[in-house]
Amino acid sequence: MTESILDALDPADAQRVLAAGRALTVPQGWSPIAESTPADKAYLITEGEVSVRKGGVEVATLGPGAVVGEAAIVNRTLRSATVVALTPLRVVHFTSETIEELVDQVPAFGAALRAAAAGRLGGS
Repeated sequence: MTESILDALDPADAQRVLAAGRALTVPQGWSPIAESTPADKAYLITEGEVSVRKGGVEVATLGPGAVVGEAAIVNRTLRSATVVALTPLRVVHFTSETIEELVDQVPAFGAALRAAAAGRLGGS
């Protein structure tokens, strides 16, 4: 099971992060993140499961608590993978600007994002 990035935060910071984003639903089969595109958004999965694919090959499945799209924002690179919803999803949508503000304003969130991004790059 996916560990939640919010687990690294105290409850007040976790609420601050959730309040900064916008709750959305994503249909099964939809791809909110596409490989080799600019980093303009990230999503925190609250319900459902996604497939992470590089060059069309699945490299991971992620579920509630996982953030997708953060690595390219944190590292200022193009997307390294495509994310496809395996089930209907409930997510919290963050713009790249919101992520950058939260990293500055909530140091524990910034550290958790950098750790998640480093883990993804190390696992690729």
